[in-house]
This record gives sequence, C-alpha cells and structure tokens, in this order.
Amino acid sequence: MYDYWPIAVVLISAMVITVIAGKLTVAAALTGGLLSILIFAGAGYNGIAMLAAFFILGTIATSSGLHYKEAHGLAEKNKGKRTTGQVIANAGVPAILGLTAWLHPMQSELFHIMMAAAFASAAADTLSSELGNVYGRRFYNILTLKEDTKGLDGVVSFEGTVIGFAGSVIIGAIYLLEKGWTTGFIWIIVAGTVGNLSDSILGASLERKNVLNNNAINFSNTAIAAVVAYLLNII
Repeated sequence: MYDYWPIAVVLISAMVITVIAGKLTVAAALTGGLLSILIFAGAGYNGIAMLAAFFILGTIATSSGLHYKEAHGLAEKNKGKRTTGQVIANAGVPAILGLTAWLHPMQSELFHIMMAAAFASAAADTLSSELGNVYGRRFYNILTLKEDTKGLDGVVSFEGTVIGFAGSVIIGAIYLLEKGWTTGFIWIIVAGTVGNLSDSILGASLERKNVLNNNAINFSNTAIAAVVAYLLNII
C-alpha cells in the first residue's frame, strides 16, 4: 500500500509552484494534478517520477537558447507557459494507462511499460524539437529527406534526433529504478523513438495540411509509442 499523504503534498506544492513560476496556467495545473493522480494510481511513485522528469526536461529544453529562438521566431507562445490542451496532449495517454492499470492490476506491469513508452516519446519529441532548433546544423523534411527550414512541422535534424533519443533513455532509466534490469528498458527506448519519429511524420503531413493541430499530434505520438511498446511485449 502506498502512503498517499506525501504524494498529495508534492502534487499540491508542484501545482502552486508551477503556476507562480509561470510554467502552467491555473487550469493546466489543476488538469495536471488530476492526471497525476491517475498516473500514481497505476504506477505509483515511479510513474510520478517519470512525469516529473518529463516536465523538468521539457522546461529546461524550452528555456534553453530562448533568446535565439525568439530572435528566429522559434520560441513557443506565452514563453512556454503550458495550457490545459498541452498538458492533456503530453500526459493524457499515460493517465489513461494509469487508470487502466489500476482497474486491471493483473496486467499492471504491461500498462506500466506502455506508460513509460508514452512518456519516453513525449520527452523525445520535446527535447528533439526544442534543442534541435538550437543545436541542429542541417535540417531535413522527414518525408522527402530534402533540406527544409528549421522550425517547420516535420523538419528534423541529426542532432535533435540524438537528443530526443537521450530523452527516451532517461525515461527508460527511471523505469529501471523500480523494476531493475529488464528488456522493458529496451522496448521503452525503441517505442519512444518510434513515437518521436511518428510525430515528425504526422507533422510533415497532417499538421502542415491543418488536418490535426499540434496538441492532437502530440497526443497521437504518445499513443503510438504505447501501442509499439505493447506489441513488442506480446511478440
């Protein structure tokens, strides 16, 4: 049994701090708190650790090279303050998997791996796009593999892809802290990388055509990563 008081204190404190620091809107913080409860229900403190790692990595990446991004029109609106839609887009799938794991405890290990894969994809996507725009040298359209303009949907760089891969590794490592060495670590990294690349593919196709917006694309890449992790675990 988990002791719920520590997590309650942490969540309330985190919500207040992020709002004061201007990282989340009030509505986004409340939404994040609800999703955190579902993640905790299914994956305990390890799930919260993955959520916290994603948020911290994303905050650092968004803040890195901010003046450069602003000068080149690459910075996020509202200085990176996350909205309710963005919170759901990145943590919605993990929260759904947390609820599912809680409802089906006999299969909770599988859902936990899927949750980690979703976080790995979200982290990889955020790091590759935010830091890739700063440190990338040459940029390519992921569909045509021809050089393209940095910052456009579906445009990737080698440096950004490697940085995104590192983000998936970090989430996988946090998963290992509780589970110990397991092949799930490899599946999480693979699924996170596939999810990140799928984000770029969807961006170059559907987002450029205004069929899906960025939040829908982000939700989709985490869902794809979770499905990939599921398939790798049942094969």
